[in-house]
Amino acid sequence: MKHWKPWFYENSRLPPLISKIAPINIWAISVGPFVWCAGTLSERDKRHETIHYQQQLELLFVLQWVLYFLFYVIGLVRYRNGLIAYLNNPFETEAYNNENDEDYLLTRKRWSWIKPSRDSNK
Repeated sequence: MKHWKPWFYENSRLPPLISKIAPINIWAISVGPFVWCAGTLSERDKRHETIHYQQQLELLFVLQWVLYFLFYVIGLVRYRNGLIAYLNNPFETEAYNNENDEDYLLTRKRWSWIKPSRDSNK
């Protein structure tokens, strides 16, 4: 499957700024075709963020952001913990479960974020 990659921007001030309002310390963030990282991205980090980019493409960007927020709020109500809500978001679950698989982006099927377990406390 053809997969497009986002543009990576390292040593950015954006992740630390967003971290001030986020429930976690953000190292990298994927928004549209751009990934901003507070430092230097490893190949694993690039795969993780590229998985998010593929999710955003599937959902025409805006819908992914809306669903991401809704899944987070549902997790926050369910777990009463921002970090656990974040880790159980199906978009994050897919990315974390596959960030170490060097071939994942070559074999990833569309809509794969729907399948991961939502109860994996990492």
